[in-house]
Order: sequence, then C-alpha cells, then structure tokens
Amino acid sequence: MAKKVIVGMSGGVDSAVSAAILKEQGYIVEGLFMRNWDALLNNDTLGNPTLNNDICPQEQDYNDALKTCEILGIPLHRVLFIKEYWDNVFTYFLKELEKGRTPNPDVLCNKYIKFDVFKKEAIKLGADYIATGHYARIEGSKLLRGVDLNKDQTYFLAQVTPNQLSNVLFPVGNMTKEEVRKKAQELGLNVANKKDSTGICFIGERNYQKFIKNYLKPNPGDIIDVKTKKVIGKHTGLMNYTIGQRRNVGISGYEERHYVCGKDVKNNILYVSFDENNEYLMSNSCLIEDVNFISSTKPTFCTAKFRYRSEDVPVELNYLENNEILVKYPGGFKAVTPGQFCVLYLGEECLGSGVIKKVYKDNKELWYLK
Repeated sequence: MAKKVIVGMSGGVDSAVSAAILKEQGYIVEGLFMRNWDALLNNDTLGNPTLNNDICPQEQDYNDALKTCEILGIPLHRVLFIKEYWDNVFTYFLKELEKGRTPNPDVLCNKYIKFDVFKKEAIKLGADYIATGHYARIEGSKLLRGVDLNKDQTYFLAQVTPNQLSNVLFPVGNMTKEEVRKKAQELGLNVANKKDSTGICFIGERNYQKFIKNYLKPNPGDIIDVKTKKVIGKHTGLMNYTIGQRRNVGISGYEERHYVCGKDVKNNILYVSFDENNEYLMSNSCLIEDVNFISSTKPTFCTAKFRYRSEDVPVELNYLENNEILVKYPGGFKAVTPGQFCVLYLGEECLGSGVIKKVYKDNKELWYLK
C-alpha cells in the first residue's frame, strides 16, 4: 500500500518540485500550508506597508501554493500556527535583541514549527512521512549537506532533534537549484520562475528598524570609538545593529571605513572600530550553550560555521557541564557574534549546533562584546 506524505507547501519552487517528485515516486501526496504570522500586523501602523496589489505576501504565497497543488492534482490543507510562532520564535527573537544579541529566528522556526507542530498536524492527517523543500539530505540517522552547497540549508536545521528528523523526506536535497527550476519549468509549474524569499520571514521586505520599534522601544545612546574611547555619534538603539555591520551605522563626519565591533547593553553603548585589519572583530574561541546534537558522534575535532554563509572553520571542541562547549579555532575568525548559532560539521554530516554565548581572544572574553 502506498505511503502518504504531507508536504510543507510554501508557495515557492522548492516545495512545489518536492511534491511533484514524491508524486512521481508513487506516494500519496497532500500539501499543507502554514500561516505563521498574522497578516493584520503588516499594516501602516506597524512599519512599512507590505501590500502588493491589495494582497499581502503571505496570502500571495498561499494562492501560489494552491495553484501548484491544482496543477499537480493534490489537495492543499491550511493551518494556523500564529500563536505557536509568536510564543516560541518571535518572543525569543525579541528577548535576544533586548540582550544585545543577534538571533536567528529561522533556526527556531524549524525546531518549533516546521518539525514540531507541523509534523503533529501532518500525523493527524494520516501522514507516514512529512517532506519539505530544504536543500539537505538524510541517510540513515545522519543529516547531510545538500548537494548544492550554495543552497545547503543544514545550518537552519541544526537545532532539530533526531526524533524530529525521523520520517522526514527532503526530495530536492540531491538536486541543484538550477535542476529544481528546470524540472519546475518542464512540469509547467506556476512558481518555476518565482523569486526566492529572502530575509527574516515575518519582516520580509519591510524596513527592519521601523518594524522592530513597534515591539521594542528605541533607546538611543552613545557610539564610542573602541580604540580611543571617545564618543563619536549616537545610535538609534542597540537592537538595530549587529557585529561586523559596516553600513548604516549612523556616524556623520567620518569618511574612514568603520564597523560595529561591540555592544555594552548595561551602559547602552555601541562600539565602533576604524581598524582596517579587523582587529576588534577577530577571536579564536567561543562558548556555546543549548547544544543540540543530531549525530551520535561527538568528536574532539571537526569544522564549524558561525554564520549561514561563512566558510567551514577547523575547530577543537572541549565539552563542559550544563550542555555547553568551548569551541577553539586557533586560526582565528572574524565577527563571531553572540546569539548566532555555531553549527558543527564532520565532512558532509551536520552534527548539531549551539548558541554562541561568549566570545574570546587568547582566553580573554572580549570586553566590548559583554
């Protein structure tokens, strides 16, 4: 008897092709569209308008997913996870910003929404498996990078537990993006040439600062040159900046290239450096917390990604108490940022991840990052 797969339909090309592939493979396929954000919050009172031809982007995605399912001849269900998203993802996002950290809500969305409440909803619909359009692969109990390394999304899956990854299919994990689009065109899918979504899902194309100030009260403060300790400007609120940022820092009268290198939340100070060698961005170890291991392998040496688009960095792992790991990278790395995820790899395998808690240089915590 054919197995049933519920596919998370996003309205994009990757999930559309995933559903098509599974149908070709003989599965009973149904789609499920998740609405995770209240579109009523996307009006003029909460940042820039997001309406395009009187249809908000989220509704447009649903309409695209519905059309895709009509073309494929499969049903599409719709479910609301607005409360769950608010409680487990957006609230976390705001709390991290208040701490002066740089959170990654997409990682938490996978952990708490797509591979938790979504999976439970799929089981209610009789699913034997769930599937998504992630560029990743599963072999046995291992989570492996997608074949298209430029699109690999294991970084965003690194907080998902082994149990959550059971009975999960990633149909496009063995394909490149070019191959996915080509197949969508061959099948005549309506989303074959649809632009990929970018940025934080609930902010979309809106102005970040205008959006955030509706939830966190702006608290302007001093911008200080980390080297001279002199006040050189005013920031608009620490939540509006991230480590390594070079644009829109808000310093007038300075033509020299500069970048954000630290935040002092207690004293509401933003530290900026003019050092061309990135001295104040460099570190060679960090402490990570809330560690989640997908793999049963816990090596001493492996590689790590400190941001989604960063290269793999050789690291040494020192396992500590309280589910923390001291991650050492003697070669040094730039802009390792508290609140971001440190994702661990052993070759193609994604081992798991932890949240960056503290950053060190030569065993000393960077004072301008406290």
